[in-house]
Amino acid sequence: MNAWITAAFRTPVASRGGGLAGLHAHELAAPLVAPCLAAAGLAPDQVDEMILSNVLGEGGNPARLAALAAGLPERVAGLTIDRQCAGGLDAILLAAALVNSGQADAVLAGGSESYSRRPLRLRTDPAGGAPTAYDQARFTPWPDRDPDMAAASAALAERLGIARAEQEAWAVSSHAKALAAQERLRSEIIPLAGLTDDAFTRRLSPAIAARARPIAGSITAATAAVAADGAALCLVVSDKLMRRAPKALRILGGVTLGARPDEPGLAPIPAIKACLAKAGVATDRIGQAEIMEAYAVQAMACISGAGLDPARVNPGGGALARGHPVGASGAILATRLFHDLSGGIGLAAIAAAGGIGTALLVQD
Repeated sequence: MNAWITAAFRTPVASRGGGLAGLHAHELAAPLVAPCLAAAGLAPDQVDEMILSNVLGEGGNPARLAALAAGLPERVAGLTIDRQCAGGLDAILLAAALVNSGQADAVLAGGSESYSRRPLRLRTDPAGGAPTAYDQARFTPWPDRDPDMAAASAALAERLGIARAEQEAWAVSSHAKALAAQERLRSEIIPLAGLTDDAFTRRLSPAIAARARPIAGSITAATAAVAADGAALCLVVSDKLMRRAPKALRILGGVTLGARPDEPGLAPIPAIKACLAKAGVATDRIGQAEIMEAYAVQAMACISGAGLDPARVNPGGGALARGHPVGASGAILATRLFHDLSGGIGLAAIAAAGGIGTALLVQD
């Protein structure tokens, strides 16, 4: 039994407080359902499940809300998961597992995040005192091994000797590739709230990047992906339903692994290597890789550590040129592969807080 991606679409990505700020997470995901089904030639009553990654939302079950809002049958229960940034890819891997096991023939899977609408976070005081505000959840039980993500990236850059200027050059290239691919990217974007393109993409020059505000060490506002809103969905189906679709990528495999929690940026490397080894695929067979750019240094380190060809990575730009809608970012990588990969093998990989890496391997 094989699992196939037969459709994939996403919303435009907009920075926090931007053009998508008025929409809740389920309202970002719901408009993607009908285009996915139409592209694959399926009806709503053929969908068995919807799995949605969401990290910052209001709780409840956004996948259920999105399924109902999109007009899917009420029997589609909806499953919301949270594995931080890796969740969008993990949702696709869960969908593939359901299909491979024969428990489902069609699963909508991806992620949706509204950074703009995230609730304020407060911890209650069991002694009855005033609640205390917090921004970042705990990702390890050890405070000394639970770094701020920007600080961890700065430490990684220092340890690997990746200078600020090198990171800035990567960010400039990401924006340039995204601008050059803008017309092509519209084939995967479902317009929403008046947006047709990723709102953050710009003509970033080396001079502008050099003036960017420092965040931590050599990390700046130009070399870190901005907090953003957006959603992406992939339709994962069985052999039986794949035959109806005009385009299909076979899911060759996927791996999620834990790594050092204090070096989260490097976590995709063992996941990529394990994924390739499990599928018996050498790195030189990868025709296109979509590697998450939460930070320029993190992407650069993962590409080098996994032995990937930088010329085959993120041909349409990366998250530095789009933004980072946390729970959706992994699914956006898979969507990019679906629309760009032609006649070869594709890889998507992402890091998550706490030292988690996920990799997905597909074949056109």
